[in-house]
Amino acid sequence: MISSQLPDSWQTALAEEFDKPYFKELENFIEEERKSKTIYPPQEDVFSAFELTPLEQVNVLILGQDPYHGENQAHGLCFSVKPGVKTPPSLVNIYKELKNDLGFDIPDSGYLVPWAKQGILMINAVLTVEAHTPNSHKNKGWETFTDAVISKVNQKESVIFVLWGGYAKNKLKLIDTNRHTVIQSAHPSPLSARNGFFGSKPFSKINSALSQAEKSVINYQLTNISEQLTVIN
Repeated sequence: MISSQLPDSWQTALAEEFDKPYFKELENFIEEERKSKTIYPPQEDVFSAFELTPLEQVNVLILGQDPYHGENQAHGLCFSVKPGVKTPPSLVNIYKELKNDLGFDIPDSGYLVPWAKQGILMINAVLTVEAHTPNSHKNKGWETFTDAVISKVNQKESVIFVLWGGYAKNKLKLIDTNRHTVIQSAHPSPLSARNGFFGSKPFSKINSALSQAEKSVINYQLTNISEQLTVIN
């Protein structure tokens, strides 16, 4: 049962989803897929975003679309990759914008766990994918589940929702824009970053909104991976 891997705060908030037919079908689908195919991220990492950012600590939500489908890349946080894995193109562009926005020193790693620990929930709309087959788990039920996640976060006060690209912007209907801050722009992928992502300054906007809500701002600066792993261990 994949639902049993969710941490307590999210288990309670999303309990009603687990009994719905779509979720039972999703669990069966994932179980069958893993029997004969390589599925990313590994089962133990599917809900790592939720483990790192409990519901009560969520101040920012960044929404991606589909997990990375290359070996050792996806580990349950949108845009993030495991230590030692080459930084993917979209994240390269995120780093470039951070440098231009806040003077960010670009690290040698795409491991974004320190952001998650500061209250940024980084989820994809779809939480699993078949190796080397993008969007292979689209329309299998994950979107319904993550819509429920967004709706639960919407029930909180003063959250910042970061919607990059047309797919993410479609989730605006789930968000009460009178109570929350929404930051929208083009997606950071190489196909669209120059059409509105570069120069959008989302990171300073996030911190400005956090300050206005009297919440702690995010320290985006990441150390090089050798230093991160020393701190982790």
